[in-house]
Amino acid sequence: MPITAADIMTREIVTISPTTRVGEVARILSERRVSALPVCDENGHLVGIVSEGDVLRPLRESLASKRAEWLLALAEGENLSPEFLDSISADTRSAADIMIRHVITAEEGAELPHLAELMIRYNVKRLPVMSGAKLVGIVSRADLIKALARAPHATWLEA
Repeated sequence: MPITAADIMTREIVTISPTTRVGEVARILSERRVSALPVCDENGHLVGIVSEGDVLRPLRESLASKRAEWLLALAEGENLSPEFLDSISADTRSAADIMIRHVITAEEGAELPHLAELMIRYNVKRLPVMSGAKLVGIVSRADLIKALARAPHATWLEA
């Protein structure tokens, strides 16, 4: 039986609004120990996604020399330093200013090989999972690897 997005996705996802300030985005990423947050409008529709890299990108571009040691110390999945969080808490930008607007998504019934293909083709680390227009979960690369490790070889190689 094929493994689908619904089988491996994280169902309890934290979302943010387009107006969420960058400092709050960083705080949520750090506290929830996630590397990205879906951005949903007031109607609950997915309008973007913000990752740790999106939070860091403007700093790298505009404050590279001042923040160099912080940027070098940060790694995906690591807690952000309190000093770094303080430095961006005064940031007036919002999620809408830094989010990726063209989000690659998958449907609940998408099978493991298709999920892997989407991640590879579009160079993304996670896929929001949709049921029609509703966001119902998220699948990360780690979820795919765990599923591959558990699945019989023929299950994921045949597709």
